[in-house]
Amino acid sequence: MCRNIKTLFNFEPPATEDEIHASALQFVRKLSGFNKPSQANAEAFDRAVEEVSAAAHKLLASLHTHAPARDREVEAEKARERNRVRFGQ
Repeated sequence: MCRNIKTLFNFEPPATEDEIHASALQFVRKLSGFNKPSQANAEAFDRAVEEVSAAAHKLLASLHTHAPARDREVEAEKARERNRVRFGQ
């Protein structure tokens, strides 16, 4: 799993289009091994990012939960604390 891809489901406010696109971009980069594709591969790379983004958007829209929505700031603070424990100050 790519560590840079963040959970986007069940947040208030919901994930933005930019967040979904960034997640799709990270996923395609991981799969392809390219951070920035060559001109020969740029079209396929960009198409893959758009298709993954569309699939992620469709997935997020179709998921259901009874759990209360998570707060972005609370989750960000938990992540910062995990990083402090893991890496120190």
